[in-house]
Amino acid sequence: MPSLKDIRNRIDSTKNTQQITKAMKMVSAAKLRRAQQNVVNMRPYAQGLMTVIADVATTQAVDHPLLRRSSEVDERRKKVLLVVITSDRGLCGAFNTNVSKFTERYLRDNASKSEKIDMLMVGRRGADYFRRRGKVAVETILNLAKDISYPLASKISHRVVEMYNAGEYEEVRIIYNEFVSAIQQTVVCETLLPIDVEKSATLNKGTDGFPAELIYEPSPTEIIDALIWKHFDIQMYRCLSESVAAEHGARMTSMENATKNAGEMIRTLTLTYNKARQAAITTELIEITSGAEALKA
Repeated sequence: MPSLKDIRNRIDSTKNTQQITKAMKMVSAAKLRRAQQNVVNMRPYAQGLMTVIADVATTQAVDHPLLRRSSEVDERRKKVLLVVITSDRGLCGAFNTNVSKFTERYLRDNASKSEKIDMLMVGRRGADYFRRRGKVAVETILNLAKDISYPLASKISHRVVEMYNAGEYEEVRIIYNEFVSAIQQTVVCETLLPIDVEKSATLNKGTDGFPAELIYEPSPTEIIDALIWKHFDIQMYRCLSESVAAEHGARMTSMENATKNAGEMIRTLTLTYNKARQAAITTELIEITSGAEALKA
């Protein structure tokens, strides 16, 4: 049985840990509010931009190398690039593990269907996970939570489109944690390239979207070309923002649970300490009483 001093040291150590986890929870909660507002503001704009591109491309029959129609889906073996977004730090529950295991399942299930599947990792945790398993990414980008910005998203999206246009890949998918709430994140896999315009169009028998008889200035092709680059930057920035918000939510929940567990441990250790202390006092009293009785005899 540990001594009273050992139990006191464990109680003090657990209290210190509890203070740290409580502080981390408060920091994550403050960051989450800003990140959540950013995501809420970003979603309608990103969806609206995609709708405009799809409507113009559909009504004007625009042919662009980055666009694809549902009827043109090719079932042959493809070269696929996965953009996998994780965090640089841990202490956020199953946030990184869920993305990494989802990506691992995707690689296993589609290995026979694709000519090759490469990964572009955003975040240290995901890169380390696959490096330990002998799978090295074509490129790794770090410091996401610290440096998240529109220029960073633009840099990543332009790099991806360059590889796609160069013929290195025929399909680009992005895997990340979508923010649902502070206690819920959902791993999603979206196709970034090529863009499926028919799936995103809002046309409904001519009552919605843009009428085909509209005159565009400049030409629909030039409009699509300009909007597509903006679309990739916005979509990448949205996915990065979703992942960062989900990370803060997961870390806040994880630290809250850790704080509660530390409290339970402190109560258990305190009870053990009191029992041991009472037992020591009782033993001393018995020894004193026995000594007194022995002197009388």
